[in-house]
Amino acid sequence: MSKIAVVYWSGTGNTEAMANLVAEGTTSAGAEAEVIPCADFSAGRAADYDAFAFGCPAMGSEELEYDEFQPMWDEVKETLGDKKVVLFGSYSWAEGEWMDNWKADADEAGVNVVDSVICYDAPDDEGEAACRALGAELA
Repeated sequence: MSKIAVVYWSGTGNTEAMANLVAEGTTSAGAEAEVIPCADFSAGRAADYDAFAFGCPAMGSEELEYDEFQPMWDEVKETLGDKKVVLFGSYSWAEGEWMDNWKADADEAGVNVVDSVICYDAPDDEGEAACRALGAELA
């Protein structure tokens, strides 16, 4: 059974809701999921998992949350090797450029990003389904 880490930061609860939906998708597809706030995750824990889902909303000027999530991401991304990774998050302005920038950063670090999902504000029915499918993709 695959063990999946669903690591997230959430300010309003939208990305946390997405994290729980991604975890739901992984478990319904037969994997084990652990939902982890980014403050509780580090590079030292990466070896314990078979795949990863990272979630962060758009902040500021289309960027990752910079106090907790960005430092964790910068530490962890170099340790993921060829393990499957998905990215997710919510936004409430602009067009989702932060996700494009995040994927580019992941590609530059050699991260095996297989898919991503963004939701405008809280996930609607379509967003919920996309999050569950994202999790199932990791299982």
